Amino acid sequence: MAAVSPEFGYVAGVVAASWLVHHGFMAVGVMQARKKYGVNYPDLYATAENCPNAEYRKPFNCVQRGHQNSLENQPIFLALLISAGLKHPITAAVAGLTYLAGKVLYFKGYSSGDPAKRNSGGGAIAYIGLFTLVGVVGKWAVQTALAALKA
Repeated sequence: MAAVSPEFGYVAGVVAASWLVHHGFMAVGVMQARKKYGVNYPDLYATAENCPNAEYRKPFNCVQRGHQNSLENQPIFLALLISAGLKHPITAAVAGLTYLAGKVLYFKGYSSGDPAKRNSGGGAIAYIGLFTLVGVVGKWAVQTALAALKA
């Protein structure tokens, strides 16, 4: 079995940073919004039933949705990050950090209470990182398939 390169440690660092972003920074943002807008657990979103103040529903739901969207995308991000990092660890780590920076900006924009602000730069930055990872993994897959066909 081949060993991973020492540079793969950078990829591992980005995996840890992903946890900090998604389960630290964003989760704390949701907890603060729960307190601010009075939306108690186990309710995922603010509704007329659990949040009588109509002015609080949209701002809370924006914070919650910003976090939820990021969590929905985290598994494929991590799979691509680790896969890309096996072949190109430095590129993968930089792309991963780019993705995470974009997700922080996305969350901050969404948390403003105006859903249109979620893509004011953050979404595009995250996609640059994500598509770089897809490209690295895709290139590796094609190269491997072509090499297997030649063998």
